[in-house]
Amino acid sequence: MTLLYLNRGHCSAVRAGKMRSQSPAANTTCDTVSLMRWLCLLAATAACASAQLAAPNESGVSIGHVHLVVSDPDAQRKLFVDMLGAEITHAGPLEMWKLPGVFVIIQKARTEPSGGSDGSTVNHFGFLVPSYSGIKAKLAAANLEVVMDRPETKQITVNFPEKVRVEFSEDAKLKVPVAFHHIHIATTDPESLRAWYVKMFGGTAGKRNNFLAAMIPGGEVDFLKADAALAPTKGRALDHIGFEVTGLEAFCKKLQADGMAFDMTYRVIPQLDGLKIAFILDPVGTRIELTEGLTAH
Repeated sequence: MTLLYLNRGHCSAVRAGKMRSQSPAANTTCDTVSLMRWLCLLAATAACASAQLAAPNESGVSIGHVHLVVSDPDAQRKLFVDMLGAEITHAGPLEMWKLPGVFVIIQKARTEPSGGSDGSTVNHFGFLVPSYSGIKAKLAAANLEVVMDRPETKQITVNFPEKVRVEFSEDAKLKVPVAFHHIHIATTDPESLRAWYVKMFGGTAGKRNNFLAAMIPGGEVDFLKADAALAPTKGRALDHIGFEVTGLEAFCKKLQADGMAFDMTYRVIPQLDGLKIAFILDPVGTRIELTEGLTAH
């Protein structure tokens, strides 16, 4: 979060909780200015808290979105919007839900999804919350199936409708009700897949607990060891993940020069308010959308 430092030149008399002797008028002026500045600070802090995507890394990349293509968007909306407090916005007809650090994009499926996130390469995605007990109560009230509950680490994973798997972890220092944390990909070879994400998106190799991770502004991509290859994401309820890229056209040209095959080549979509997009696949079949323009919404 960006910090706003106040210019205290007009109230320099305030030191260590004490005020030098001043006229009542001077005190009133100082108090008024201080109040206005604190109101500005609170407004700026709120704006930062609701800011969606992190500033990009040196490669121009940050976490962008997860894209759900489901039979019943309303069931998902009740959870992401009503329960988690996501803000609804649109790019043309495309509905998007804004949460700190990520967009969740929703579309109604034309045909029944072939499965949920579990069983595909993207096993789940995860958020931070300030209270494990608080989110657990909300999830219970929503009658969601619990997949994993670890009170000792204050983590809980549930199935949202159509088996979209979502994890919540407590961060007691979190200043917002919820914030994006990670995408968790299952693969038989976590090390090589992490190297691919690090190279492709300018990430930093890291580790979270026992999981290898690629750190990318806005969150991280973690890698779960699988015994066998998993299904590609395309056509499932969690159809693809996304990264926001500054200078997407040039980024795509570089990928093409490096031999990357595209699932959909770079294009500008006027119907989506000029959103720029391209699609690629990772080595295990995860569909990845590259976007430029989500931050304008």
